Amino acid sequence: MKTLLITFLLSASIAAASLFAGKPAVYSPDNEPNVELAKLWWPDQRHVWTPIGWKDHYFRFNVLYNGAIMAEPCPNWTPARPHALKWLGQDFMLKLIPSANGNPEELPATITSQWRVDGGHGLQGWRFDKQTPVLWTDFPLQEGLVVRQEVFAHIKGATEVQSGIEPLYAWIRLSVTHVDALRHPEKFTFSMQLSRLYYFHAQRYLQDDGITVDINPALAPYSKQLKSVDFKQNDKMGMNILEPDGKVRMTVLPVNAGKVIFSEFKEGIYNLKIDFAAQVGDHVDLLLPMLPESLEEMEQEAALGFESALAQSENYWKTTPATAAEVHVPEDFFNKWLSQNLKLAEVVAEKDYVSGEYTFLTGSWGYDNLWSTPTSATAHMLLDLMGYYEAVDRHLELFRKNQGTVKPPGPAYDLHPGYFSTPKHLTAFDWLTDHGAIMHEVCTHALLSNNMSFIEKWTEPIVKGCDFIKDMCAKENHDGVKGMLPPGNATDELMPVQAVWNMAWSYKGLTTAVRFLYLINHPRAAEFDHFANDFRKRFNEVYHQLAEDGQRWTDAQGNKRYKPPTNLTLQPAPYHYFSDAFYLDTGPMILVWAGLMDADDQIMRDIVDFFREGPNKKLYGTRFNPLCRPFLDREISTCEPCYSWNVFHSWQLRDRKHFLEGMYSLMIGASAQNTYIGCEHRHGIQSTPMTVAMAFNLARLSVIDEQIVNGELHLLRLCPLAWLSSEEETVFEKMPTEYGPVNLRFKKSTDGKTLTVAFSGEWRERPQKIVLHLPPLQSLETIIINGKKQAVKHRDNLIL
Repeated sequence: MKTLLITFLLSASIAAASLFAGKPAVYSPDNEPNVELAKLWWPDQRHVWTPIGWKDHYFRFNVLYNGAIMAEPCPNWTPARPHALKWLGQDFMLKLIPSANGNPEELPATITSQWRVDGGHGLQGWRFDKQTPVLWTDFPLQEGLVVRQEVFAHIKGATEVQSGIEPLYAWIRLSVTHVDALRHPEKFTFSMQLSRLYYFHAQRYLQDDGITVDINPALAPYSKQLKSVDFKQNDKMGMNILEPDGKVRMTVLPVNAGKVIFSEFKEGIYNLKIDFAAQVGDHVDLLLPMLPESLEEMEQEAALGFESALAQSENYWKTTPATAAEVHVPEDFFNKWLSQNLKLAEVVAEKDYVSGEYTFLTGSWGYDNLWSTPTSATAHMLLDLMGYYEAVDRHLELFRKNQGTVKPPGPAYDLHPGYFSTPKHLTAFDWLTDHGAIMHEVCTHALLSNNMSFIEKWTEPIVKGCDFIKDMCAKENHDGVKGMLPPGNATDELMPVQAVWNMAWSYKGLTTAVRFLYLINHPRAAEFDHFANDFRKRFNEVYHQLAEDGQRWTDAQGNKRYKPPTNLTLQPAPYHYFSDAFYLDTGPMILVWAGLMDADDQIMRDIVDFFREGPNKKLYGTRFNPLCRPFLDREISTCEPCYSWNVFHSWQLRDRKHFLEGMYSLMIGASAQNTYIGCEHRHGIQSTPMTVAMAFNLARLSVIDEQIVNGELHLLRLCPLAWLSSEEETVFEKMPTEYGPVNLRFKKSTDGKTLTVAFSGEWRERPQKIVLHLPPLQSLETIIINGKKQAVKHRDNLIL
């Protein structure tokens, strides 16, 4: 194929034709997706909240976009964890409010969505001069100054958690960061409102509201009488806010006398009136424990002060694993997004103080439980791909300990020693998919880490896990398709069905286990490999016939296209209000990522096009919510973006346009653009790491990919042109692969004619082939690989 010289106006059509032919079109960095373009597609989300905590602590603070600091030791929107119930109702909240008279704002008289009060957006970000996650919220005032709230978490000694429930503190600094030189007051007053947590999640699903953060004024009064007791330190005065039993609910660190005044604003709602001088640096420090603490305990923590507590935390957070990879690309947003999410992934996690088990959690202040299927992505799509092996190992152990203790969720199933599941003290809902997800998570960790002690202790459980799938497929005591897994609960719909979602995750876990067993030369590897092949063959026979006999949809050209079922039957399941949305999220599109079907299968092409351009898109107006009939908006799901499996179709097909559109949409549209935390659905449930994990997995595959062809390693196959810079070197060092860690660096010359690449591997087993894909740069003439110069001819890939 000759080099394609394209213009901006023709780039899209020529690119599509070239990509499906198997070779890349030539692009300009100005006409393909990147961070800045994606920000134009995706306005930032409403009512974002962000967790502030300590790795693996049982509790987490959460900070809403408006700066409200929520301390809730027993979140209970989804079923509360049984071990947390002893703290139910012991929540507390601080909310900073600019106030000319120093009083809190009046709450609405009735239940109201917070975003309809203030627009749903705030000014937040992280301090990048610190390794500690220090979250700031700014309050710019038209009077002529800016006040900033900063908050970070701390535990005594700033070490790893021991019990999991040791006292957890939020250190809070309120400071003046800017004073307008032309006009400003001499001082300005803020109110720090003290109350119970009166925010809750409302499942509205009406017009443009999905799950909203609502105000319930009836919840605001604190259940215990609070009083202030002053204490003196040198010439300054501090204040402890005490409960009736003498425990400290919070502390105001010493300031000039009269700067902070405590009062009861209304019954059960209290106020700290704070006067700020219009001077940069004027500040007040507060100390908030998750639970009321003894005076002695609070005095010890308060004695550190904000700066010393932060310095202690720096020593903790600056430590990274010796095996950790290093990633740097020329898009600053990506670097910060990745850096913060590597930390937040271990904050949205816990050590259970009863069992001593560690686990990742599905979310913070919303999904403080474990849905094992989506949460598995925290390990196999993020932490393991960045070499954070010890953390993954620690958080997987509970599945080995609890294997075989839960009956699979379906009438044909019995207790089986090989079944992996969520332990009951963490369960919200059991999904049959959890078994395959856990197997995939465990075996991915083994393949990437090559940790022999981990492999040794997990080999038998993985073999038993393979036996579970094999044994269940042999069952005859059900009315479904024989030779496949019997009907089981696949999602929160809680209906036992032979869902493609169940088949996909089970097959994914099985085939990853087969690769693992071959790696260690296990005597049963070939047996399970043969079974997996039979499983795939049987599934395709059944599914292709169902697609032939099933529904069709009509595209814009009048063509009748496949609309394949989400279950292995043409008999419709009872309608559930999740049914439409889950057809995209947990339906047929997962089959390519799972390996059960190929992206060029006509059924797969048709289902992706159904969601890209089909009838659902015509039904969308200006107001819609996540449970409306779904489609792919800029290549991500209009329901739960973490299930945008279509992007893996584009990856397999080397459909660069759609792949990068999906990757950047996940990164920008499904993450908070200021605090970087992921969401379950836009403007809805926040602080869920799985969406971030999928986006990073795709980013890694764009540059380093051992999944596309067995036995091969592909480099720069879908690398964004934004990462080919003449000003910054792109770095992927110590990146885990199934062949061993690899090091890849590349940089473009100033004139764009030369690409310099440095590549090496620390091979456990060298790939059969290493392919370097030439990036689709029109100006590229020469490539230098490990010091050797080669002319670019015919844009053929290079074999290293």
